[in-house]
Parts: sequence; structure tokens; C-alpha cells
Amino acid sequence: MFTLAFIECCLFFPDKLILIKENLTWWEALTYCRNHHHDLVSVCTEEMQLWVKEVTQDASTEHVWLGLRHDCAQRVWFWVVGSIICYQGWAPGNGTWNEDCSHEKRSGAVQSGGEQKWIELPESQKLNFICSTYDG
Repeated sequence: MFTLAFIECCLFFPDKLILIKENLTWWEALTYCRNHHHDLVSVCTEEMQLWVKEVTQDASTEHVWLGLRHDCAQRVWFWVVGSIICYQGWAPGNGTWNEDCSHEKRSGAVQSGGEQKWIELPESQKLNFICSTYDG
């Protein structure tokens, strides 16, 4: 049985992703997406990662925010739709669960060039971001 989080996370079509070329912090990007579209994008499959790679090619920043959060206390990465990550596209040295929780909170982004792997960044960094949208 599929949960609503899985359906929201994994069944968006490529025309439902939009790159916003405005540089915002992770929280500002989340608020923007929720106010103007649906949410920050969640990437649950390799196919969705391919669509994200396509969209990020036009980014004006080196990295692009995803809807990926880290809970340091529980040492888990999760999507804003509520699902724990299953598909992973981390760059080497990122996404580790040995994070020092005394530092600034970190969220997930994707590289806009190269292999376009996921990286963890301080959520105060200002980046382009990808919103998911739907017709409702």
C-alpha cells in the first residue's frame, strides 16, 4: 500500500518541476514554494533524479535546494513531504550521519553541474531551488 507521502514524493511528472532562479535560504525557498506552487521538490527515485538534473542545468548557482532535511537528533535525512529517503544520490563525504550537531542546521541541495550529486549545506546559504507543482 502506498502512503500519501510516497505518492506526493514520487509521482510528479517532469512538467511539474520548476526551477526558481532566485537566491533564497532553504527556509525562504520552502516558504516560497509552498506559497506559490506546492513544495520544494522531493526526489524518491532515480527517474525523478534525472528530471531534477535536467531542470538544474539552467541554474545560476552552483547548487540548488531540494526539499531534503536532516534531523540531527535522530540522525536521519527526510523529505519535506514526510518520507524518509530511500533513493540516494549523495556526493562522496555528504549525507553522512556523523554530523556535528553543534553547528548550523543543514539541508540538502543538488549540484547544478558535473555529476549533479546531492550535498549537505548550511540552510542559511542562498541558492536557486526547485519547486514541485500540481494542478490540484
